[in-house]
Amino acid sequence: MIKAENIVKSFEGRPVLKNISTEFGTGQTNLIIGRSGSGKTVLLKSLVGLHDVDEGAIYYDDVCFSTLDFKSRKAIRREVGMIFQGGALLDASTVAENVKLPLDLFTEQSEEEKMERVNLCLKRVNLDNAHHLYPSELSGGMVKRAAIARAIVMNPRYLFCDEPNSGLDPQTSIVIDNLIYDITKEYNITTIINTHDMNSVMEIGEKIVFIYEGNKGWEGSKDDILYSDNRELNDFVFASAMAKRARGGF
Repeated sequence: MIKAENIVKSFEGRPVLKNISTEFGTGQTNLIIGRSGSGKTVLLKSLVGLHDVDEGAIYYDDVCFSTLDFKSRKAIRREVGMIFQGGALLDASTVAENVKLPLDLFTEQSEEEKMERVNLCLKRVNLDNAHHLYPSELSGGMVKRAAIARAIVMNPRYLFCDEPNSGLDPQTSIVIDNLIYDITKEYNITTIINTHDMNSVMEIGEKIVFIYEGNKGWEGSKDDILYSDNRELNDFVFASAMAKRARGGF
């Protein structure tokens, strides 16, 4: 579980997050949605510790993460997996080397133990035969799957995903959504996904937090969203649906 209590964050005097409180459950897919510039990315980065909040508190289970010193935060970060928008694979490293990197940095396992874990994670994301390929040799979907394998190689308790479907076609997006959902259930992870993809919302949105102009505008499930009377949320859903149709989705 990750909990935000009365989170406030400003940049150069401009408020971006305004007194946001919410909770993200363990073993479920928690989605943060909202228009560009709404504050959803700042919220995700604040939760993972890339931004320090001005006010409020962030809890990882029963630990107040936002008051920890650097050394104590490092211990929790070893339990965090992160999937970046573009995959963020190292171009000069093979898929296997990219996936193994967290093990090289944060463990003292033998090379045999590391490769055993790498092989298991690559198999889990259906990249069994991609060990020796470089990122430039991968499709967009394969890049995201390799990024997922790297994110879970340390067996994390918490998984953060920043626009995991960005740049992918609708069919590949569904594959990535289902993979993240299945891994969340399989490993009982607290998964938080920042997205504007309404397909993702309707496929895997067990908990959805809608950010509107820095405020928590609404929260609920993918079933609740269809019956919401929140005008800003409905406008966002409608605009997202129209944009998706224009691109050939939905």
